[in-house]
Amino acid sequence: MATILVVDDELGIRALLSEILSDEGHTIELAENATQARAARERMRPDLVLLDIWMPDVDGVTLLKEWGGAGLLTMPVIMMSGHGTIDTAVEATKFGAIAFLEKPITLQKLLRAVEQALVKTAPPRPAPAPMGMPSYSRPEPGGMPSAPSHGVSLSSHMPSSNALASEQSFELDRPLREARDAFEKSYFEFHLAKENGSMTRVAEKTGLERTHLYRKLKQLGVDLSRNKRSAGG
Repeated sequence: MATILVVDDELGIRALLSEILSDEGHTIELAENATQARAARERMRPDLVLLDIWMPDVDGVTLLKEWGGAGLLTMPVIMMSGHGTIDTAVEATKFGAIAFLEKPITLQKLLRAVEQALVKTAPPRPAPAPMGMPSYSRPEPGGMPSAPSHGVSLSSHMPSSNALASEQSFELDRPLREARDAFEKSYFEFHLAKENGSMTRVAEKTGLERTHLYRKLKQLGVDLSRNKRSAGG
């Protein structure tokens, strides 16, 4: 996961972006003006910067130009604004911004922009070493040769969420409400495991608002701390 610097003079915006991106597993640093942004950029060398255009001391485009002129634009920068125009977006990209997000920023646009920015700047992966010819086991008399073996168990590649789903069992001889609660608990535990504990992605996948989802999980007795530990491991 990446280290992301969020620069915005609005406390609510900083808190919201921090919550969403932290939930995705990123490390977040916050700054409310250009002075704090300069210090944070020097201290932490972020992998990505989300930079608001309109700030009280120095505006975002000016700070972007400053970093570019000093050779400090070593990370992708996504500009943000609630009052931006096409000209503003063009100017920002001309001076090195990789993308422009208009406020209010939707969850999908934010995650997509961050993902694309990090993918574009990620170092290329080394090519895998060539594998030798697969070895076939000797066939039994009258039988067909078995599939090639690479000494790896197929089950070791199955995601934990699939394993979780295969282990579910439900007692149907119980009141409907209890049976439904048991199913819903298993349903949400499955998706939490599949999404590595990301509440943002589970909310998106299940079609629930985050606050409703938190309330539902608490009501069902889902252990959120376990999913966060699993995601951290």
